[in-house]
Amino acid sequence: MLDATNRSGGTATASPRAVATELTAAVSVPASASVLPPVPATGLTARCARALLSPWSRLSLLVVLLASAASAMLLLEPQKLLTDGWPPQLGGAAAVVAYAVAYGVCTVAFVPRPLLNLAAGALFGSQLGLGAALSGTVLGAGLAFCLGRALGQDALRPLLRGRWLKAADDQLSRHGFRSMLAARLFPGLPFAASNYCAAVSRMGLLPFLLATGLGSIPNTAAYAVAGARASAPTSPAFLIALACITVPGLLGVVIAWRKRRQLRGR
Repeated sequence: MLDATNRSGGTATASPRAVATELTAAVSVPASASVLPPVPATGLTARCARALLSPWSRLSLLVVLLASAASAMLLLEPQKLLTDGWPPQLGGAAAVVAYAVAYGVCTVAFVPRPLLNLAAGALFGSQLGLGAALSGTVLGAGLAFCLGRALGQDALRPLLRGRWLKAADDQLSRHGFRSMLAARLFPGLPFAASNYCAAVSRMGLLPFLLATGLGSIPNTAAYAVAGARASAPTSPAFLIALACITVPGLLGVVIAWRKRRQLRGR
């Protein structure tokens, strides 16, 4: 940094270029050293975030949402559609679409599907009623599946320890489409329970929706026709629809009773 002393033994002096270089280094080094990597968030905020995003917190949120939706349905009384009819402000295709959306939300809130299917037939006739009810069925099943998968799967899967629970989970996870199609065709299985069981399993969303749409056609069509022909209870269409509703229901009761006796015998 300092030039050599003069030959006569005088005091050493610094050159102007060396002084400028030294000052520049002294200024630039602290500036670059002061730039530190961001410190990860710790403390109370991080603990609160982990607690809110934990599996059991999300499951609690799901329970609260479903309980609130069911309470709202009890207050709104959607069964009044069968007696009061559809609001006159809506008509045509807009009414069918609005009913399908309302149908889907109501099924998530545990409103019985037979009631909604009868109302669809009574309001829009057999064909449009079937379209509205079937669209609402698939929409409601998809909403329930997504809610259960996002908020309940992580907390509930570790609880699948029993033999029957593991067998049902393995069946849905490995043969999702076939199992869900059979569940939709079988009249004794609750719609909401099937949705959330499929959500907890490893079944895919697309096979679930396809199986729901195809498997729900016979039962939904029977109720829609019965609702459309309710004003003529002696007509052949109404009687056939009533038979399509009653016979599978009785068959499901017989099968469930026989399975119960077999389980007791073991």
